[in-house]
Formats: sequence, structure tokens, C-alpha cells
Amino acid sequence: MDAIPVVRQFLDHLAEQRNFSAHTVRAYRRDLEQFCGFLAGEAEGDAAAGRLTRRLLSAGPADVRAYLARLRSGEYSKATMARKLAALRSLYKFLVRIGRVTVSPAAVIRTPKQDRRLPTCLDESQVAALLAAPLEADDDRSELRRMLARRDRAVLETIYSAGLRISELTALNVEDMDLSGGTLLVRGKGRKERLVPLGSVAAGAVEEYLRLRERIGGEASGPLFVNKRLGRLGARSIRRMLEKYIRRAQLPPEVTPHTLRHSFATHLLNRGADLRSVQELLGHKSISTTQIYTHLTTAGLKAVYEKAHPLARGRGGDT
Repeated sequence: MDAIPVVRQFLDHLAEQRNFSAHTVRAYRRDLEQFCGFLAGEAEGDAAAGRLTRRLLSAGPADVRAYLARLRSGEYSKATMARKLAALRSLYKFLVRIGRVTVSPAAVIRTPKQDRRLPTCLDESQVAALLAAPLEADDDRSELRRMLARRDRAVLETIYSAGLRISELTALNVEDMDLSGGTLLVRGKGRKERLVPLGSVAAGAVEEYLRLRERIGGEASGPLFVNKRLGRLGARSIRRMLEKYIRRAQLPPEVTPHTLRHSFATHLLNRGADLRSVQELLGHKSISTTQIYTHLTTAGLKAVYEKAHPLARGRGGDT
């Protein structure tokens, strides 16, 4: 991609002007590399950078449709195809704005219709079992292992209490947390900041973890969650840690850190929170993104109705 100036310029724009994360920019880069490979005939080195640039700038709707057909034949999911099409739309929208093309070839292409998939969600008893799992057999641990167990509990409590994305959690610093006020300063997508409440149970778990961390020589500032070498805890480590506690709590193996975020939103709605407030807490740009959780709560209500209402499954008995 570095050999194609307009793509390099677009990726720089995403990082520097739109404040996209490095992870998101890499995802755009991979999707655009695939499209450029398709335009070049997928033969590495077959087209010089200048020829490929001209091919990219002259592409039409037929090229985009042929690319999507190739993806479909490769058994890519509709969601993946939609993401790759969105990357092309963003690129060509940028190229139109800077005057390199007059019309976007992706603008007239319809997004593949998505199969509605409800997010995985734990019930409240399952969440409680997961949050308790790190502190089992606590007396048998060294001071370092006790600190790590308290950290793990604080991590899980914080994700569930504040509904955080894993990237938001790993970016937290001690200075972002106001334990007395029960709030967190969270940096979400596009580096947008939001202030979210932190429940008293989660705040207490974090306080206990920080006390143990200082006892083994940890700093009182810097990254909020650290690894055993006292460096910032990464997303991969959190996923591995969660897998361990999922097994310990005997929960479904498909549970991920994002499942706790889904559970946070669903439980709030189940207990009467309004959709707009949940949108703000999650940091969603559009309320339509938050509305997926209403389908989970509606499904739960329907199950209760069908179980409890005497006429839910048809009129029975004497009339």
C-alpha cells in the first residue's frame, strides 16, 4: 500500500485527521490491499505502482460488483463483505473530496443484506459466577498471585460495571479513575472521551487490587491494569485470562470480553434503563447500534410471557 500514494494518503488521513486507532487503520489497509490485488489480477508484482494507481482511480461499479462476487465465491460472510465494501466507500469518498475521482464507484453498490444475529449475553447469575471465579483458593497464593487474582477480578468487574470495550479497558490509566466519585474517563472509538459511572463493587475491587499492587512495588500511577512484570496489560492477555475463568465458572466457551459489554447493556434495559442513556454509556454514535439490545430484552419478555400466560400457547381447558 505504501507504493500507492493515494491509498497511503487515505490511511494517513484516517490516523491523523480522523483519529482512527492503529488497529482500525490496519484493518482498512488489509481490505484495500485485497481490492488492489483483485484489480491487479492477484498476481504479485504483475502491475507497477503507477499502473495500479491508475487502475484504482479508473475503477467503476462493475469492478466493485465483480470484486464482491469474488468474495462471495470465496465464501466470505455477508458481514465481512459489508466491511470490505465500507472500506472501499470510505476510500473513494476521500478520493472524491480531494479531487482524484469525480464519482465513487462504490456509492451505487448496495450493502449485502445482513443476517440478524443477536449478541451473546449472560444472565445475572452467570455474570456473578464469572466475577467470583478469580478469588477461588485465594489462601494458597503468593503475594504476586494474590495481586494478579485481585487484578483479574477488578478487570472483569470494570468491564461489566462500565460496559467497556476491551480496547477502552486496556487504555485506562490510574489517573482516569475517580474512585471517590465512582467515575471513569474512557477513550472510545475515534479517541472520543466519555465519562462513565463505576459501581461501588467494581470500585472496591479496583481499590483492593491497587493496594496489593503497591505492596509488590507497583507504581501508584500509569497503566491501571498491569501484567506480572508491571507493564500495561494487553488485550490478548485479557482474553486468555477470561478463557480460564469461563472454564472455572462452567460457562459457554463462546463467551468473550465483549459478552460482558453485551450483558451490561441488556441487564440495564431489563431493569428499566432508557435506550438513550444506554447509548451514552456504551459510547455508541448512533442509537440504531444500541437498539440491537432491545431485541434481547424482547426475546426474554416473550419467553416469560409464553411460560406464564394461560393463553400464550392457545386456548386450553374448558370455556
